[in-house]
Amino acid sequence: MSVLLVDIGNSRVKWARFANVRLHKQRAAAHAGWQVEDFAEELMGQARGIERVIVASVGGARLDRRLIAAARRVIGVAPQFVLTTRRLGGVTTAYAQPWRLGVDRFVAAIAAHHIAPRRAVCVVDIGTAMTIDLIDAHGGHVGGAIIPGPRLMVESLLRSTSGILHRSGGKAAGRSLFARDTRAGIEQGALYAAAGAIDRAVAEARRTLGASPLVLLTGGAAPAVHPFIRSTHSRVPDLVLRGLVALI
Repeated sequence: MSVLLVDIGNSRVKWARFANVRLHKQRAAAHAGWQVEDFAEELMGQARGIERVIVASVGGARLDRRLIAAARRVIGVAPQFVLTTRRLGGVTTAYAQPWRLGVDRFVAAIAAHHIAPRRAVCVVDIGTAMTIDLIDAHGGHVGGAIIPGPRLMVESLLRSTSGILHRSGGKAAGRSLFARDTRAGIEQGALYAAAGAIDRAVAEARRTLGASPLVLLTGGAAPAVHPFIRSTHSRVPDLVLRGLVALI
């Protein structure tokens, strides 16, 4: 069976083919302004033999409709959209109203539980937003936090101030928290803030569960943040797609 797996996030779309019991390399692109033709060309252009399309999307109804139209046009298959439910793929969420848990977070939790089925896992997805979710050793989604991602922190600060914006021109210099120019102060401050939140979350998880969790890092901004994280962690760029594989 050949399956196209798609992860539509807030700002990027990621996809890969699953065939012959193997997940192929993930591809990714910013989806700003994408139309039906873009989905058809980028995702479906090399999609011969695809029998199913499985999607986790938080991109909104408009993007979803364009993906549906592209899939039907090119390969004659209607995509299957995964929805957050109380229990799925070995994971049970503690959310009072499961639909309020973003499906990307839920599917990433499923992937994490399949990667480490008998261990607590802390999943950190760093993109436009940064989400931190805790899954216990039995597949229970304990809960999570949502924090602005580094880029959003920077953009919000520049958008909401005048003095900082005026002084933030030029290229950032250095990688220290104690920066010597305004631009570096903003950018490094955002990276350190994200990393600090992750380290605090890992400590909270350890206190909550009485054991150190495996920390899995994913998302487009993960490479920029990971050098600043003190907690031991592993990077899994295609974590959501791996969760979709677990649902095939």
